[in-house]
Amino acid sequence: MREQLSLLIELQKAESQINKLNAKCRSLPEEIARLEETFQNAQAGVEGSRKKLEDVQKAHRETEDKLKKGQESLKKAKGRLSEVKTNKEYQAVLKENEVVESKNSETEDEIIALLEAVDKAKEELKAKEKEMEAYKGHYEGTKKKLEAELHSLDDELSSGRQKSEMLKLSISRDLMQKYEAIKSLHNSAVAAVWKEVCGGCYMNIPPQLYIELQKFEALHLCPNCNRILYWFDQNEGKK
Repeated sequence: MREQLSLLIELQKAESQINKLNAKCRSLPEEIARLEETFQNAQAGVEGSRKKLEDVQKAHRETEDKLKKGQESLKKAKGRLSEVKTNKEYQAVLKENEVVESKNSETEDEIIALLEAVDKAKEELKAKEKEMEAYKGHYEGTKKKLEAELHSLDDELSSGRQKSEMLKLSISRDLMQKYEAIKSLHNSAVAAVWKEVCGGCYMNIPPQLYIELQKFEALHLCPNCNRILYWFDQNEGKK
């Protein structure tokens, strides 16, 4: 019975490891996806800053063209002053010049503001490109590491499953059936006992049962949770 119990313990350890590896196989792709999303968001931030700069530069060019047209209009309006024949016409042309000059002044103010906006947008883009370059190295290194880890899990899972199947073949059919039945009710079918406490449900077991467990002569179940019990001397690991 000692040998069969040892095999059951090893089987439970192997299956527990397989469960952990399966969980890791599920979590790693999610982690890679989150990494990809963060990287794409960072790229989108850079592209957004670049688009903002392009828009401000375009607005600056358009405003400069507007000023050129305004200056041409003012030049033509001033040229008409020599052509007017009445004081009324003269005053009208002067008024027109004042309006054009006022608009040109406003346009010049817009150009100054846009130049400042261009400089600010350039600084913002430069800062985001610098951040992106630094993050890119982290992203590529982390992604490569996660993908390598995911790939290695396949080999570990294959080895773990093979070990689990080999152990099952070495355990009696009746004991395996009992093991599977108990496992269907709990997250573990086998529990260690130390100082009369079941490691599965953490409840005390009868003193006589605790003595019997130390003999390893028969299969015993926990009277509280029904797990298969085995005695484990925790002091052994401290020696």
